[in-house]
Amino acid sequence: MPDKVVIFSDGGADPNPGIGGWAALLSYGEHEKVLTGHDPKTTNNRMELQAAISALRVLKRSSLIEFHTDSQYVQRGITDGVEKWAAAEWKTKNGRPIPNADLWQELRELVSRHEISWHWVRGHSGDPANERVDRLAARQPCLLYTSPIPRDRTRLRMPSSP
Repeated sequence: MPDKVVIFSDGGADPNPGIGGWAALLSYGEHEKVLTGHDPKTTNNRMELQAAISALRVLKRSSLIEFHTDSQYVQRGITDGVEKWAAAEWKTKNGRPIPNADLWQELRELVSRHEISWHWVRGHSGDPANERVDRLAARQPCLLYTSPIPRDRTRLRMPSSP
């Protein structure tokens, strides 16, 4: 029987496009793994996709997955769009490239290894796991700055920890 894994993911950029971050929380029985990352020049949609890709990339064997995302872009794209886009050689009806095709192609390949039920969660609706990945993703852009915070900026309000 395949492993049962529950995943929550989130991503965003502020401003959009701009500096972005993503996070994923994977739960397997009593175990959990948190993944995070950032990109200095990106979009909300790319960060949402990167969170999903990164979560699935760490799974070493085929799993039964409950995947929760507050991104309708990801949830609808993977369940309703990706196979159509692949059949159309990653072009729209107008012949233009599908936005973020590189990430959709990788996500499609990773999804094919698992049995996944996709669940959309309304963002900021109080779901504890969704709120946690939201906070983690929002915090990631701060990590891009490697120099110490100047003394006059020490009163900046930072996102609360998970």
